[in-house]
Amino acid sequence: MKDFAQLYYDLDQTNKTNDKVEILKEYFLNANEEDKKWALALFIGKRPKRIISSTLLREYAAEFSGIPLWLFEESYSIVGDLSETISLLLPPPTQAESYSLSYWIGLMQSMGKKSIDERKEAMIQAWDTMNSQERMVFSKITSSTFRVGVSQNLVIRALSQAYHIDGNVIAHRLMGNWNPNEISFDELILSHNNKDLLSRPYPFCLAYPIEKQVNELGQATKWVAEWKWDGIRSQIIKRAGQLFIWSRGEELITDKFPELQTLLNIIPDGTVIDGEILPYSEGKVLTFNVLQTRIGRKNLNPKILREAPVIVYAYDLLEWDNEDIRGKTLADRQALLNTLVNGLDQNAQIQLPPSIYFNDWDELPAIRTKSRAYMAEGLMLKRKESIYQVGRKKGDWWKWKIDPLSIDAVMIYAQRGSGRRANLYTDYTFAVKNGEEFVPFTKAYSGLTDKEILEVDKWIKFHTKEKFGPVRTVDPQLVFEIGFEGIQKSSRHKSGIALRFPRMLRWRTDKVVNDINTLEDLQQMLAQYEKGL
Repeated sequence: MKDFAQLYYDLDQTNKTNDKVEILKEYFLNANEEDKKWALALFIGKRPKRIISSTLLREYAAEFSGIPLWLFEESYSIVGDLSETISLLLPPPTQAESYSLSYWIGLMQSMGKKSIDERKEAMIQAWDTMNSQERMVFSKITSSTFRVGVSQNLVIRALSQAYHIDGNVIAHRLMGNWNPNEISFDELILSHNNKDLLSRPYPFCLAYPIEKQVNELGQATKWVAEWKWDGIRSQIIKRAGQLFIWSRGEELITDKFPELQTLLNIIPDGTVIDGEILPYSEGKVLTFNVLQTRIGRKNLNPKILREAPVIVYAYDLLEWDNEDIRGKTLADRQALLNTLVNGLDQNAQIQLPPSIYFNDWDELPAIRTKSRAYMAEGLMLKRKESIYQVGRKKGDWWKWKIDPLSIDAVMIYAQRGSGRRANLYTDYTFAVKNGEEFVPFTKAYSGLTDKEILEVDKWIKFHTKEKFGPVRTVDPQLVFEIGFEGIQKSSRHKSGIALRFPRMLRWRTDKVVNDINTLEDLQQMLAQYEKGL
């Protein structure tokens, strides 16, 4: 554990990419097989299931430290990080044992079968063998809050350099639902015959938000424009007579879309299609709200399938006739894709999306304004000669989203944040007017600068009216412009409305509470959104 804790601190102490790659490379070359596997799992987000809640961790740490729980909580609110607070307050260890990362993860997983008292005893005994660095990292793993400033791409680079394997190959091997408890590091990274290769998707190619004027991208005829769909980015895979559907979040979602099983009989073996699962009926894409009615449901009854039908819009081909064709140009890949999809029944559950034709960059802004009519988020711009890369690379794929919907609202409640913002009020509830009443309709916590957060925090502390646990009621005076990507009806909210991806676009210091929007404004916006306006 000492080596992994040191690795964590070494990575945390540098912002230089090359240094981080070297640090990771040295660790993977020198750590034991089990520790390498678990380190890799932690870095790419495959963390062990949390066994002990943060509330219990705080109680255990306060007891072991010999201080009142209220004092521990006050310390936590100042430090802003639970694991760091634990590492600072626990007494020096009385045992000189030294165990590996994999040993402690095994012990942590075994706690699931223990009683509350046995878990406390095991946790305190673990802390009592560790130094401050180890305690902090172990507590982060135990509480499922382990994060460090290392992207998956950096880990892939380090592994590629350490074992002289192409980075694209390693990225592919890391995809899918492999379980650290069921596979070795050698099987996962070094073996050429991976166990779940049959179902494994490719790493998704992602786009950057456009950073310049579109006419600065070069000759327009070298680019294609596509609608940026608001659905579930997916890979449709057929290999060895089996169908697999993966989401961009590396979740196997085949069973969640039973109607797409028809693709098993019409897509040839050795095919991988990149596309979007969208709610679709009578030749039209529906709002994402329709798709949300079936997301997360364990049981998809006929009524849900009937009310929220889906289709796959296919826009790229990654594997054809069992050959990885990501190295071909976009133009060549799409030519093959068009031949495949055009050869299917026109009522098939997989189709080509509507085409966008343009000859000059000046034509695109007007086309982009029609995005909501297509239930799209804007445009994608892709270079015809681009290959299908791993992750987000600048230069070949850009997303050009439409401006968010927005509305002016007043803050009525505030709550402290978490992490480094644990001692600041950063989570706000906003309301619109309905006659003389303020109706809460959304929460938001992002969008302000650090300076603005400090100003708002100070204002909240001087204008608190009531306290309800962690929540503070404040004078309805501060007006903010709230941006969001979608709007839908909701029986769970007092306003009858829920927003998708709400955030603060700006603090409207130029407006007063009488200038905010009304509930009727929100309802009209909902009606227009549902019509694609």
